[in-house]
Amino acid sequence: MQRKELGIAVIGSGRIGTLRATLAAAHPAVHFLAVSDRDPECARKLAEKTGAQFHSGDNLEVISRPEVNAVVVSTIEVEHTLPVMQALALGKPVLVEKPIAFNLAEAGRIIAAAAKSGADLRVGYSRRFKKRYLLAKEQIVNGRLGRITSGAARVFNSRSQAMQTLKRLPADASSVSGLVYYIDLMNWLLAGNPAVEVFARGQSGVIKSSGYNTNDVTWAIVTLSDGAVVNFGVCYALPQHYPSLGHAARVELLGTDGVIIIDDDHTDQLMYSDHKTPHVYIPDHNVNMVFLGSGTPGDWALGEFHGPVATETRAWLDHLSMGRACVLATAEDARRTLEITLAIERSLETGAPVTLPLEA
Repeated sequence: MQRKELGIAVIGSGRIGTLRATLAAAHPAVHFLAVSDRDPECARKLAEKTGAQFHSGDNLEVISRPEVNAVVVSTIEVEHTLPVMQALALGKPVLVEKPIAFNLAEAGRIIAAAAKSGADLRVGYSRRFKKRYLLAKEQIVNGRLGRITSGAARVFNSRSQAMQTLKRLPADASSVSGLVYYIDLMNWLLAGNPAVEVFARGQSGVIKSSGYNTNDVTWAIVTLSDGAVVNFGVCYALPQHYPSLGHAARVELLGTDGVIIIDDDHTDQLMYSDHKTPHVYIPDHNVNMVFLGSGTPGDWALGEFHGPVATETRAWLDHLSMGRACVLATAEDARRTLEITLAIERSLETGAPVTLPLEA
């Protein structure tokens, strides 16, 4: 099979950037790899680790390299926009970590830039690439559930993960930040049935006592255009050493002709060890009891990284190099997820239902 040769720039050399770069370096279509970071030493270390041919503390220098024909943006969330816009201005396809933006006006500006350049823009919502959710999508596509009338998605995580997120991004509501993966997931599973109303409630205490102004628990009812309702829930305040190393989730879909119930809590693989297990995201955070396989992006095993971020990255690279179909979220998908997220936050603030669409 003929493959287009790829030159990949990875912008941001943190945890996810490191994973993306490592996976790209191992892909048979990738013949050039460049990495950057606002800390040039981080970029140098990642280049050394992955065998990248170029590294820099200047994002634009890396994006502009003539060998680069596609860009991964893995900076912290508030720094996504500039490198995305720079890559699009050069007509280079982009994979950016979630979210696409923090407001609808900025999302619209990015979407307009992608349309003008003709470059493909995808957003990393990795739940789409977990096998159990891909299987659920297959059943829906084949009509085995009939018309879906209701759904539910909830995700739990430890307060240690919430604190890690808030240290990086104090302005972000960490609970809603974690929920966006499942908002995107439901939007994808129920494609063509947009949200028209959002009503949310929250409860706070544990996280606020640590100095961050965000809820421990958020629940939201989202009504879709055909009258179906979806219940979203999130809690990022479980005890610090809860055995899950990432998302502990459950997803349910009820239809006129069938039902799907997906247990994604990872309680089927439990290990206790006196030697402790490191957390995939949090440095120096170790647990004695662990749900194996519960790392949100995936897990290392025998020198290989396995899981949704690995599958997602390879799918994007296959899409670019071979033209294979790709279920990565589009920019328009990401905007819909952002809109529901903003509506949840507005409903929490006002105590009232919020009608969609929102004004940009």
